[in-house]
Amino acid sequence: MFSSRSERGFYDAAIHTVMPTDVVEISAGYHVELLAGQSAGKVIEWGDDGYPVLVEPQQPGPDELAAVARDWRDRQLTLTDPLVSRHRDEIEEGGPTSITAEQYAELQAYRRQLRDWPEGGQFPLDDHRPIAPLWMTGPLQ
Repeated sequence: MFSSRSERGFYDAAIHTVMPTDVVEISAGYHVELLAGQSAGKVIEWGDDGYPVLVEPQQPGPDELAAVARDWRDRQLTLTDPLVSRHRDEIEEGGPTSITAEQYAELQAYRRQLRDWPEGGQFPLDDHRPIAPLWMTGPLQ
């Protein structure tokens, strides 16, 4: 079995007749060990010597965590937009509404929390994400 740092891949001489020039030979057992480690959540990297090694995955930085949190927040706002529009349309028509005035107030409070969350000290921690009212959890999931 062979490994290439430049291609970040593995090659079997029985299958691959052409290989990158930087391949290094590794045992089949080590290849299995690398794949098992990758399956367990580790990352395969290549050392300066060209040999593959298992490392812990790099943790996302603050900017990446904030981007993920903002994406989640934006999706929650987008998911609730139709509820707001429908309720406003139903009010304007003067007929019955799909949600109660209390539910609408809870919905708007939730949306306000979503908008304010990035300004709070607990952003972007998942444990401090705004929580949707219980009556909304079914339709939004």
